[in-house]
Amino acid sequence: MRTRNRMLLLLIALVGFTHPRVAAAQHPPELVREMWSAEWITSPDAPQRDQSVLHFRKVIELAQKPQHFLVHVSADNQFLFEVNQERVGSGPSRSDLAHWRFETYDIAPFLHPGRNVLAATVWNFGVLTALAQISDRTAFVLHGDGEAERPADTDQTWEVEEEKGVRVLPTPDAVRGQYYVAEPAEQVDGTVFDWNWNTADRSGRWKTAQTLGRATPMGAVLQENNWRLMPDPLPAMQMMLSSAGHVVRSSGIEVDSGFPESAFTVPAHSKATVLIDNAHLTTAYPELTVSNGRGATTRLSYAEALIDDKGEKGNRNEIVGKHLQGIFDEFIADGNADRIFMPLGWKTWRYLQLDIETTDQPLTIEKLRTWFTAYPFEERGKFESDDDSLKPIWEIGWHTARLDAHDTYMDTPYYERMQYIGDTRIQALLSYTVGGDDRLARQAVQAFNDSRIPDGLTWSRYPTSMRQIIPTFSLLWVGMVHDFWMYRSDPDFVRAQLPGTRSVLDWFLERQRSDGLLSKIPLWPFVDWGSDFEFGMPPQDNDGGSSPITLQFVESLRYAAEMESALGDRNRAGLYRSAAERASQAVYKLCWNSQYGLLADTPAQKHYSQHANILGVWLNVIPSKRHRDVLTNILSSSDTGYAANGPLPPLTQATYYFRFYLARALDHAGMGDQYLRLLGPWQKMVSLGLTTWAEKPDPTRSDSHAWSAHPNYDFLTIVAGIRPATPAFATVLLAPHLGSLKHVSAVVPHPKGMIEVEYTVEHSSVKAVINLPAGVAGALLWDGKTSTLHEGKQELQLRLGSTARRNASTRGN
Repeated sequence: MRTRNRMLLLLIALVGFTHPRVAAAQHPPELVREMWSAEWITSPDAPQRDQSVLHFRKVIELAQKPQHFLVHVSADNQFLFEVNQERVGSGPSRSDLAHWRFETYDIAPFLHPGRNVLAATVWNFGVLTALAQISDRTAFVLHGDGEAERPADTDQTWEVEEEKGVRVLPTPDAVRGQYYVAEPAEQVDGTVFDWNWNTADRSGRWKTAQTLGRATPMGAVLQENNWRLMPDPLPAMQMMLSSAGHVVRSSGIEVDSGFPESAFTVPAHSKATVLIDNAHLTTAYPELTVSNGRGATTRLSYAEALIDDKGEKGNRNEIVGKHLQGIFDEFIADGNADRIFMPLGWKTWRYLQLDIETTDQPLTIEKLRTWFTAYPFEERGKFESDDDSLKPIWEIGWHTARLDAHDTYMDTPYYERMQYIGDTRIQALLSYTVGGDDRLARQAVQAFNDSRIPDGLTWSRYPTSMRQIIPTFSLLWVGMVHDFWMYRSDPDFVRAQLPGTRSVLDWFLERQRSDGLLSKIPLWPFVDWGSDFEFGMPPQDNDGGSSPITLQFVESLRYAAEMESALGDRNRAGLYRSAAERASQAVYKLCWNSQYGLLADTPAQKHYSQHANILGVWLNVIPSKRHRDVLTNILSSSDTGYAANGPLPPLTQATYYFRFYLARALDHAGMGDQYLRLLGPWQKMVSLGLTTWAEKPDPTRSDSHAWSAHPNYDFLTIVAGIRPATPAFATVLLAPHLGSLKHVSAVVPHPKGMIEVEYTVEHSSVKAVINLPAGVAGALLWDGKTSTLHEGKQELQLRLGSTARRNASTRGN
């Protein structure tokens, strides 16, 4: 590798980079209580709140190679940190100014006796910065952990230069119109770029850094700037070399069959286009190596799918008659050999297109490599069955969850990259049950608590530089806290959230009408992208009274009452139960239509949705004797508009997202054996060549939305039936619903080990083999009967009831 020819994010010479990062839990308490000796630094003359890319560096002398050398690093907006031309890490994880993250690295492996160069690139894209990024001004800080590391501290002994070779370009109108607020298009002009930025070379535009005051950890009393620093609680993001795909189309040049690994040359004064299919969606850094061709421009454009002339995606595997439209990056070659371009921000794509235009010299495209990046989840949960059609649903679901999790959860890794509560609740449940990892979920729960406004509500998404309030998402955040409480034993963390859940519920309690329903909810009370919900909002009468919104209020009241009874204020728990009961009775009394056997969306009974009836069943607001009829009616209406008892009114249908709650209602109504019949939309997406789950049915903006990945959770909790019976997963309930399946095996990670189950249909019985971790007991619920389970391995023979026998004899549709 030619280190002097590396682009500013030439990352890693290893497959699967191992970070020299120190876990947040190892930080001593005094590190977040006392003012640091290091100072925040910036450029004395570059823009501090507008577009700028800065390089910082310092040379330190060491008599010998140290055994350890700990440094704490942060920046606004983002940094790339190198030691002796080797990449150490990047960050910080996104948060807000009151909880600004720092990373800790042991850089001893990168050091040697004599002169050592510490270098960092820091960038701020001003008004074009991704909307998930909060910022004060462009700055960098590095703090040595002890006296031995003190020479590394940032102060006026550091140098800084403004990089003039990097700038951002406007987002194309067609992309911006899809609400694109993620990383902007970057252009790197290699003829201007300082290729020696991470060395001790004296050429360039280096100046003495300007200081902005000492760095302030969260617990410190004094503060000299706006960043209150705290250790990053997350592990380093994964960086792994992966396949760059294969060429599926080219024009203007004949591309060697070995590309992207082997080279091709574009003649002088020529244009060429190369389209590469990665075969599946990815989140990654592209790494392009070129030689010669001074002044040649290579544009890398990224898209989730190709579109036809009507703007339609269709089958994602098809390319004939389709073209690429998407965000892009550009690299202008300087004419030297083996120049490597990698954008500062990672991108999302299945299809990547190179558009090359040369000037007076031919340009050689040496190779294209891809560095996959995401939160380092492991697939610890497992699900297998005798129905092969479920395998791609599981695989695509987990792949979707992975791409939508980085330093925060994300609604879509292509367009927004923002952590919304509605999406995040489902993603966190996947993290517990498949990943067995609660760190990202814990970060999200706390972030939403930190986002609360004086009125009491949370922001709908956080972190972000643009405030957005969805009151119904604040209710779902209460559910997120409850989910964490059920899956993890950390009562102190849950107890710390209760002041926040109280402020949210107080806001709604003030708006509960005398009849029990909620009055008209302001701002954006989003529920689902229903086809006739205005901007995702169910109808409200003039004075409110929306049953879907009131029912979400009921759900959060019940969750909060349980947590308050166990961990908080029992008087509040009683208040919540009373309010929930009044709301439940009001919904049924005022919105139940006996002619249709359905809940209307408001007391006016002019509009009906699946949503109100899903929640009405799940929360027992509709009497249990009516559950099956209601669910049968709303499911049959999806296709025919008819129920068993006659025609139904038009019903707003639940989209992929809200079918998560439909699955909960089906399970609650004792109809879990019909769950597999809900998978038609996912099977259709498989047939259309999607490799991640879409935001909603075509035409859809986003091809990757983790709120649609809940079948993985359903397979484990409904089909295999593995779920917490009591808070902290202290005991386990197994309530399987095999439907038409004859064999199911599943694994769910538990804080004390792995829960393993296997069910095999044998004529008129089911053989159940169950293995629980040490110290974990529970119960198996089957055919209305409960069997006690103990730790370790056990085998039960279960009688196959008449309904189960019918299900086992035929596959669901």
